[in-house]
Amino acid sequence: MISRARFRFDIAFEGIDNLSIDFHMKRNKEDQDLLPGTLEMLILQTLRRGPLHGYAISQYIRETSDEMLQVEEGSLYPALQRLLRQEWVAAEWGVSARNRRVRIYRLTPAGNKRLKREAEGFERLVAGIGRIMRPVES
Repeated sequence: MISRARFRFDIAFEGIDNLSIDFHMKRNKEDQDLLPGTLEMLILQTLRRGPLHGYAISQYIRETSDEMLQVEEGSLYPALQRLLRQEWVAAEWGVSARNRRVRIYRLTPAGNKRLKREAEGFERLVAGIGRIMRPVES
């Protein structure tokens, strides 16, 4: 089974008006993520705000990114299962605001530690990309 998430980042650098980067994440044995762990990192960061059910997680990511990041169910729930197996999140059944039975996810202490490591690595990656994308000085 292949799960996919499509991410689009619009990044502005000095001297470049707008740079758009599309990330397509695939997960199966033959394919590797372009940026491994990005979706999991976004979920963990979202859960730092407090416990949420899956749909609320995807909505928060979409709204907070000004709709640049849209996580499909086919990517979100497998990612949540991976996070549960790693014990980076915990879950329990609850009731949504619309009175529906939902699984509510919360960040664990181990997940918080993992998030800090992932965020530091991601920041280094973005800084490296930024250095490469700077305009050449003549």
